[in-house]
Amino acid sequence: MAFDKENIISMCNAFSKNTLMETLEIEFIDAGADFLVAKMLVNPRIHQPTGLLHGGASVALAESVGSAASMLLVNPEESEIRGIEISANHLRSKKEGIVFGTAKIIHKGRSLHLWEIKITDEEGELISLCKLTNMVLQIKKK
Repeated sequence: MAFDKENIISMCNAFSKNTLMETLEIEFIDAGADFLVAKMLVNPRIHQPTGLLHGGASVALAESVGSAASMLLVNPEESEIRGIEISANHLRSKKEGIVFGTAKIIHKGRSLHLWEIKITDEEGELISLCKLTNMVLQIKKK
């Protein structure tokens, strides 16, 4: 089966409706055989009290893109994804603009996926570096 980038991006954005991703205006914008990218607008809605990008919003972006990327690696009729651990190092602050979360697979096992998610700004500067572990759960047949 051929890789259909536009269909994957459309599907990821569709399953984000009525979720935290929609609330944070996270939009999936690029995909490849080994990566997925989403963007998020930095504005006062996602600031912490001192006017900077909230670390929790960065982590939400990282988990959103990493979990969606895991979903692309499994059959959704047989498996579902659960994030079980995420860590983040916030390296640079951001007041306004756009940040991009790029998930790249580190380990793809049958039951665990490990992702590196780099959050960068418009100039490619690294804002946060995150690591996400997802568990692949088999859906129980009724």
